[in-house]
Amino acid sequence: MGRPRKTPISNPSLARVIDETRKTYGAIASAVNKVGAENGVALSCTGAALGQWLNGAVPVPVTRAAVVEALARLADRPDLSATDLGWPEPAVPPANPWRGDPVAMAITLGTHDMMNRRTTLTTGLWSIAAAAVPKLPGHLITTPVLRPGGRRAGASDVARIHSACQMFGALDDLHGGGHGRAAAAAYYVTEVAPLLHGTPGGPVRPRLFSAAAEVLYLLGWMAADDGCAGLSQRYYIGAVRLADEAGDHEMRSAAFRSLAAQAVELGHAGAALALASAAQDSLRPGSTARRRAWTNGMAGEAQAATGFNRARARHLLQAAEKDLNRADSLGDSHSVGGYHQESYEHQQGLALTQWGDHVGAEKHFAASVATRRPTERRTRALIGVRLAAAQLHQRHPDEAAATIMSLRDDLTAVRSARVAHQVARIRTSWVAYRSEERVQEAEHALTNIYGRTGRRARPPR
Repeated sequence: MGRPRKTPISNPSLARVIDETRKTYGAIASAVNKVGAENGVALSCTGAALGQWLNGAVPVPVTRAAVVEALARLADRPDLSATDLGWPEPAVPPANPWRGDPVAMAITLGTHDMMNRRTTLTTGLWSIAAAAVPKLPGHLITTPVLRPGGRRAGASDVARIHSACQMFGALDDLHGGGHGRAAAAAYYVTEVAPLLHGTPGGPVRPRLFSAAAEVLYLLGWMAADDGCAGLSQRYYIGAVRLADEAGDHEMRSAAFRSLAAQAVELGHAGAALALASAAQDSLRPGSTARRRAWTNGMAGEAQAATGFNRARARHLLQAAEKDLNRADSLGDSHSVGGYHQESYEHQQGLALTQWGDHVGAEKHFAASVATRRPTERRTRALIGVRLAAAQLHQRHPDEAAATIMSLRDDLTAVRSARVAHQVARIRTSWVAYRSEERVQEAEHALTNIYGRTGRRARPPR
C-alpha cells in the first residue's frame, strides 16, 4: 500500500492501479527500475517520484513506458496502457508483435536497429504480455502483403540468405551481439524483406520464409546479447511467425526456445516454462535427437528456474543428455540448434546455480569452457565469467581471479552486454577480497577492458 498522503491525489487512475498491486511505493519503484535494466535503460525511479505522479506530474516517455510495464506485471493486467494510468499514449505506440504483417514489423525493427536509434519507445520494452504463448497462433498470423518494389525469389536467393546468416553467426560468435547487428539488420531490410514481399507463391516460398526466419532469429539472439531485451523479443516473435508461414516446425521451436532462454535470464521463470513447453510442442516426431536434446535441455533449465519440482527438471535434463548421447546428426546451421556436450554442460551449470549448488555448477561450467572452440569467444567469455561467479560463491577469490585472467583476450574481443553485466557482478562480489594480490591483478585487467565503472564504453555503430 502507498504511504499516507498530505496532498490530494490529482491522478485517481494511477492511484487505483497502485492500490491493485498492494505494493509499497518503494517496491513499485524497484519494479520500474528492473524493467528499465532489462532493456538496457538505467532508470532511477524512487517512491517520491510516484508521489509526484499522483500529484499530476507525467514521467518522460521512456520512464512512462517502464512504469506501464511494471504495473502491468504487479497488477496482473497484461493489457494495461498509459491511458489506464491517466497518461497520454506514445505518439507511435509499439504494435502487438503477434498481429499484423510480420515482414513489415521486422522492417521497422531492422530500420531502427541499422540506424542505431533508441528503440525502447518505438519497438517496445520486453513485455510479459508478449511473452504469453498465443492460444490460437494461426488466428494471429497475417500473411505478408505483396508490396511495390518486391522481388520474386529463386533458389539462389535462398542459398545466399543462408550463407549470409552463417557469416553473421560466425561474427557473433567471435565478437558478441554488440558487433555487426546493424549490418545484419540492414541485410534483412534491404535484401531479404523485398523478396518476402515479392514472392506470392511457388515451391521456393516456404524455403524463403524459413531462411528469413533464421535471419530474424539471429538478430534476436544478437539483440539479447547486446542487452536490448524488447527488441530481441520482437525479433524472436517475428521468427516464430515467419516459420509458421513457411510451415517450418523446427524453426518455430527454436525461436520459442530462445524466447524461453531470454525469459529465464530476465527472471521470469513462469513465462520461460510456458515458452519452453511451446518449443517442445512445436517439434514433430521426425525431429533429430540433437534437436530434442536442445529443446528438452531448455525446458529443464526453465523448470529449475521456477524453484519447484526438481525431479521434473532433472528428468528433462537427463532426457536431453540421453538424446545428445544418441545424436548422430551434425549440428544445424551456425546460428540455430548447434547443441553439443559443452552446451549441455553449460545448461547443467545454470540449473545447479538456480538450486544454489555452486560446487556442482563450477564443475559443469569448467567442463563447458574447456571444450569450446577458438571461434566461440563470446560463449567462452560468458560461461567463463559464470564459472568465476560460482568460485566466488564458494569464497575462492584466487580461483575466480585466475579464471578472469584466463579470459582476458576473449573479454577484450567481445562486445556483449550479457558478459559485461556478469563481469560487473563479479567486481562487486569480490570487493571484500581486493587486498589479495591475484584479485588486484584481475581487477586491474578488468579496469583496462571495462573502465572503473564496470561498463565498457560503447563505440558508435
